[in-house]
Amino acid sequence: MTVIEITDLHDPRLAEFSHRTDVALKKASGTEHGLYIAESALVLERALRAGHEPRSVLALGGSVDEALELLDGRDIPVFSGPSGLLEELTGYLLHRGLIAAMHRPALPTPESLLVGASRVIILENVADPTNVGAIFRSVGAIGADAVFVTPRCSDPFYRRAIRVSMGTVLQVPWTRLGDWASTRRLLAASGFQIAALALSPDAVSLRDFDAPQKLALVLGAEGDGLTTEALDAADTIVQIPMAHGIDSLNVAATAAVAMWALA
Repeated sequence: MTVIEITDLHDPRLAEFSHRTDVALKKASGTEHGLYIAESALVLERALRAGHEPRSVLALGGSVDEALELLDGRDIPVFSGPSGLLEELTGYLLHRGLIAAMHRPALPTPESLLVGASRVIILENVADPTNVGAIFRSVGAIGADAVFVTPRCSDPFYRRAIRVSMGTVLQVPWTRLGDWASTRRLLAASGFQIAALALSPDAVSLRDFDAPQKLALVLGAEGDGLTTEALDAADTIVQIPMAHGIDSLNVAATAAVAMWALA
């Protein structure tokens, strides 16, 4: 393990920290599945506990010792420098002292995440990484066994999603699904029923919903809501009863309320 003082912002070893987008990191050369960025010692600790491997760490002077302790002898370069220089390199202020470039793990199969599960969440086309991160944090705190995301859903390993979730996207098992026809077959084969949260004249109030032992709860994007395909795949459509003429909540708040009611 080597601590390297940064003197040249064009050092190629710093490429993953230099104004890289999440999409570019996902396609990083020299990796099997790409990279993601873990911000703060807490998130790095959770990533390491999940078995994810770091490629390099960038730390402010006061955070170097903490980074070395967390890395526990791994042969990983730790780059360090003053706050202003690191802000110029990354494009943002390192409020939490350190960031780490982590190797993305291979995603598990959907079938493997259903083994032994009783409550799972499906996010259809939720494009805002802030909402994705907030939902993962609720899943981790209130309790669901896994999260599934559709192909057009924002990547839970995007920097903002990880930060908003406080690293719970690294703790809660998740993976991507295929189309709704194959998803319905997969869930039915594992004994799951599907409940879609949507505004519909025939929706069942969450207060009256008799949840089955195995349930997949589907949430959709802000504004557009769930697609016709998602609604057609559902066994039941449910909604949260509202007051004061309000008809909906932010999708992250909806997820928290629904999970609490169904826990």
